[in-house]
Amino acid sequence: MNNLDTDVIVVGAGPTGMLLAGDIAAAGLRVTLVERRPPGISNMTRAFGVHARTLEQLDARGLADELVATGTPITELRLFRRLSLDLGRLPSRFPYLLITPQYEVERLLERRAETVGVDFRYGTELRGLSQDAEHAVAELTGPDGTPTTLRARYLVGTDGVRSAVRSALGLPFPGASVIRSIVLADVRLAEKPDGLLAVNGTGDAFAFVAPFGDGWYRVMGWDRTRQVPDSEPVELDEVRAIARRALGSDYGMRDARWISRFHSDERQVPAYRTGRVFLAGDAAHVHSPAGGQGMNTGLQDAANLSWKLVAVLRGDAPEPEALLDSYHSERHPVGAMVLRSSGAIVRLAMAHSSLQRTVRTLAARVLGAVPAASAKAMGMISGLAISYGRNTRRVPDLKLREGRLYELLREGEFVLIAPEGARPDPAPAPTAPARLVRATWTDPTVRSVLLVRPDGYVFRPHRR
Repeated sequence: MNNLDTDVIVVGAGPTGMLLAGDIAAAGLRVTLVERRPPGISNMTRAFGVHARTLEQLDARGLADELVATGTPITELRLFRRLSLDLGRLPSRFPYLLITPQYEVERLLERRAETVGVDFRYGTELRGLSQDAEHAVAELTGPDGTPTTLRARYLVGTDGVRSAVRSALGLPFPGASVIRSIVLADVRLAEKPDGLLAVNGTGDAFAFVAPFGDGWYRVMGWDRTRQVPDSEPVELDEVRAIARRALGSDYGMRDARWISRFHSDERQVPAYRTGRVFLAGDAAHVHSPAGGQGMNTGLQDAANLSWKLVAVLRGDAPEPEALLDSYHSERHPVGAMVLRSSGAIVRLAMAHSSLQRTVRTLAARVLGAVPAASAKAMGMISGLAISYGRNTRRVPDLKLREGRLYELLREGEFVLIAPEGARPDPAPAPTAPARLVRATWTDPTVRSVLLVRPDGYVFRPHRR
């Protein structure tokens, strides 16, 4: 393609954008990552939990073990003092929720993106975009205010809730605020909570406390009787008071390094793809922080989209438009599911009337007493149970003769698993056979052939 400045423009250098850009650059393609903030990553971020499926995606990029060393694994979730979910039973190499600040995830993804050659443009703002049958064109303003233009084959907006890309496309972001005046704080505690993760709601207040593992704790709280604008200052005494009402103790909170107030919306864009422009992460969907699924969902958006863009840009996709369309058809339902599940959790936490509290108690009893129900809940929150239709499901970290599956996926290619001595034709996979990673079952009695996508899902061709 002539007159191109880069192959892909990614707008927004948060976790979603950096994982996506890193994947594309690792495949040998040119990526420009545009970020309006100056260089440097703030350590005062809202996301704090990395779920099992996200850790598997990071494992496929050689980053998971290093990230795990930065945080605290939690194997049990205790909700509303009645429900205990045993994450240790998750069918994964990572059977836990990892509590670690978002900046640790960003640090690893930024280092990887730089290593594989992503062109970072910090202090650069998107002012407009256009597209035609062959190009996406970004109109930018650089750090010194100078206007520039970038032309690429595709552009991806990963620029958050107030996405300039989404606005430039003229796409609606339907939804509403689900909860207002949430307070967040990173503090030290004089006393440790009973259990690593403390969560409870009384109807008039709810709170949780989670350890980062380095002596700091993340506290989130909400008080029905104090609903004020986001601009209203927050004092540590307010956070302490909420914790005492919801959890029965403030655990001796002190030395707050960061306090913030915000509101939470439930919104989702109707189309994740508009021609040569895609949306991912908070630019495409936003929901309540309950369940800690926000950053995780965005990272999994990126893992789904990156290999599809790579296959199309390298000319490996026999049906490129169908493959790119599958990003919306696979990930939009997941975003909708996360909106529903996180919304249900926060509404249970906010239960005020006696009827609502009764429903919460019954829901907790069902999840606690019915193993299949609790397993399904943990599978959806962790991301391990997410599938793309009946036949496109996550593949676990299989032990193969050539190594673990997720180690083989670090090549960024399809993995074809077959019996020893077999050389099956992988067609109609959207990749050149020469780029396949071939692997062999350790069990010689297994005669099946499995084609695993670069994002760790079994491949089934997408039909028009």
